[in-house]
Amino acid sequence: MSRVLALSFDPLTDRMPGPAIRAWNLALQLAPDHEVVLAGTAGATRDHPAMTVRAATGPELDALVDGADVVVAPSSVVRRHPAVTARPLCIDMYVPAHLENLEARGAIGPTHDAEVAHQVAVINDDLRSGDFFLCASERQRDFWMGSLASLGRVNPATYADDPSLRSLIDVVPFGIDTDPSPSRDRSALRAAFPVIGPEDPVVVWGGGVYNWFDPESLVQAVDRLRRDRPSVRLVFLGMRHPNPEIPEMRVATELRATCRRLGLEGSTVLFNDGWIPYDERGAYLAGADVGVSTHLPHIETRFSFRTRVLDYLWAGLPTVLTEGDTLSAEIAAAGIGAAVPPGDSAAIAAAIDAMLARPPSRRLITAFGSRYAWSAVCDPLRDYVARPRRAADWVASRRAGSEGIGVPGAPGLPGSPAAAPPVADDLAHVASEVRRLAARIGKGAAQRAKGRLR
Repeated sequence: MSRVLALSFDPLTDRMPGPAIRAWNLALQLAPDHEVVLAGTAGATRDHPAMTVRAATGPELDALVDGADVVVAPSSVVRRHPAVTARPLCIDMYVPAHLENLEARGAIGPTHDAEVAHQVAVINDDLRSGDFFLCASERQRDFWMGSLASLGRVNPATYADDPSLRSLIDVVPFGIDTDPSPSRDRSALRAAFPVIGPEDPVVVWGGGVYNWFDPESLVQAVDRLRRDRPSVRLVFLGMRHPNPEIPEMRVATELRATCRRLGLEGSTVLFNDGWIPYDERGAYLAGADVGVSTHLPHIETRFSFRTRVLDYLWAGLPTVLTEGDTLSAEIAAAGIGAAVPPGDSAAIAAAIDAMLARPPSRRLITAFGSRYAWSAVCDPLRDYVARPRRAADWVASRRAGSEGIGVPGAPGLPGSPAAAPPVADDLAHVASEVRRLAARIGKGAAQRAKGRLR
């Protein structure tokens, strides 16, 4: 049995966003066999009998690290909490945040450039320091393998340990709730939005509205569709992210303006201005007929793994998705939804109409979704936590007396005499590097490394 510290950087409350939902369920999958503490650095009000759930930051979090055998944390953990590198560290890379942030501000300029560069540096801290990594798909794994290789983590030590490199990075998709699918009780959605009639067809957007999505084309499609289906409704279930650090994005503001201009807001297009409680989302999805997710032809799309789509599968909803990501291709091939070209409002309208007219079997949808049950996807994480270990190149560098992860003496690898030290994008990076070294190798060696970093 391992003592596991799992982290969430989003609030662990009744209104959890995707990253918190993932942290919650990964921790639950470990809880039957291990002593698990799930710590929310942005707060925690939920609890569960199988594990300890608490809020923790600063010294309190450091104390939890000291008491753990292994840490499981989201990306950006090394910059936020460098003390975690003192323990075997599994980092969850299922969100390529630097690709999202290419669209996050919607304008090119020095500020945007600096924000993306900072995000890249934060991610590189993780990739240099983690002992084991998770990602959400084989396509994502290929992407992260390239990043790890460019930082010297694909090296003779990690290769000799496991030529497949599955012991360095493996796939744990976002999962599906193990609870039964919600019953087809349509009352919760209609109670929240009384304008929806008992038999009105409902199209649901199940998560947040962010700049890398394309809700505009969806709204135009619904405007087109209402000519033949005047009672159709489109509901956006989450307009305000539960993490107060994440403001409403540009595209959400533009979406509301478009709906007002077309005369759709409050009648055909409906907005939930908050966030649906996690434990109630099934009741809301049960009142819908089609789940949708539309996005731009963006590099983020290719490496994304849309968490809201997993909830659609759990609820037995047929889906209309923009093509380009992993899940849309799988769902279209299985015949339980449609994948349409980006930005094509006519194709979106036609696909929604087809799903309403001839919906695929709900049983077929939930059977397809069962392959993504949390209990079915978490084996790589379970295996690592059962035998927590340092990365093979970290072990090799310790044996050789190197101060950095990697294999000393190999040009270009971290920890090599021939390799340049990491470039600091700001003073915080220098400080985090010193703290990381201090946590791993002790104060004396960190003092010697401090000069090199400067």
